[in-house]
Amino acid sequence: MKSKLLYLVHRIPYPPNKGDKIRSFHWLKGLSESYDIYLGAFVDDENDWQYVDQLNIYCAGVHIEKLTPKTSKIKSLKGLLTGEPLTIPYYANQNMERWVNEITQKEKINDILVFSSSMAQYVDSDIYSNCRRIVDFVDMDSDKWTQYAEKKQWPMSWVYRREARTLFQYEKNTARNFDVSLFVSSKEAELFSAEIKDATIQVDHVNNGVDTAYFTNNEDFLNPYAKDEKIIVFTGAMDYWANVDAVKWFAEEIFPELKNKIEHLRFVIVGSKPTGEVLDLQSIDGVKVTGFVEDIRPYIMYADVVVAPMRIARGIQNKVLEAMSMGKTVVVSPQGLEGLNAEPGKDLILSTLKQDWVEQVTNAINQPDREMAHNARTCVMNHYSWYSNIVKLLACFEEQKKC
Repeated sequence: MKSKLLYLVHRIPYPPNKGDKIRSFHWLKGLSESYDIYLGAFVDDENDWQYVDQLNIYCAGVHIEKLTPKTSKIKSLKGLLTGEPLTIPYYANQNMERWVNEITQKEKINDILVFSSSMAQYVDSDIYSNCRRIVDFVDMDSDKWTQYAEKKQWPMSWVYRREARTLFQYEKNTARNFDVSLFVSSKEAELFSAEIKDATIQVDHVNNGVDTAYFTNNEDFLNPYAKDEKIIVFTGAMDYWANVDAVKWFAEEIFPELKNKIEHLRFVIVGSKPTGEVLDLQSIDGVKVTGFVEDIRPYIMYADVVVAPMRIARGIQNKVLEAMSMGKTVVVSPQGLEGLNAEPGKDLILSTLKQDWVEQVTNAINQPDREMAHNARTCVMNHYSWYSNIVKLLACFEEQKKC
């Protein structure tokens, strides 16, 4: 018989079509081969309700609660009175708490995996102290809030700095109470360890993976671009502020200079739920916003270069790994490179200053580097296998065995 595992995720881990869902889904899929999984999660997008039944393929039990972002934002204000990070009351739910308590007792569950710090609140009491509890923070979110604060004016800068401070304390307390704290990269784990300054807390990392059989070039893909166009592409969820900030900066500061150098150049932004700020970028000649597409692979395959000009980032950029897996030349900022086991100049191109971006993207389009494209895919296949990373995750649940 399989052991039983409680798996708590802040957002339904299906479909695996955006950063956090990709990781949480592959943990679900991989762990289901060794565990009977009892999944608790939220749906914050009405479109995701259609996928709930898909979870039964991997789970022995599923409990899903509706999360309405507008209502949860109001609930989060409670944190200003209690001293909590706003993230905690945002995800607080009595029905979820009741289900967690009942299912762990009924099924006698001893192993618990929490995905993101916001879900730790459901199993942080003493009654779970005898369970093997692992938290996958993924990123150091408190540091991300610090980055957000630097981009905002008062009073939002104050709110974000407060969230960074209170969330860090919550992350630290969670890590102290749980058996293992995981992050998406060695660099992220090292940053957290350096900040908490507590050698008794076990901190480690498990990399993301890429489905290299899926993210590969296919002659059956139809070219979504006009034949004479030169294409720069960015992929990602376009309601995510870090992505919005990245494409705005690139479209406004870099692309106009590139367009003066290269004929028929287009900057194509591919991703669901583009904000008004993103849609407005189409007023810049040559910029196109697709919105949701059924399959991003043709947009990557037929692009001349993929860019990840992130200025706010934590963890690993899946968009970079996916493009590398397809053997594309990728130009990244230092933030886009952070956490990746990839060598600039060999596996991808690193750009820092504005003029670097102009020169290096121009060269990447005019003088394609086939060796770099080959190296990019090889790098992903060598370091970002879902199978090997799930094996490492499973090791975390073994008694007295460090992952």
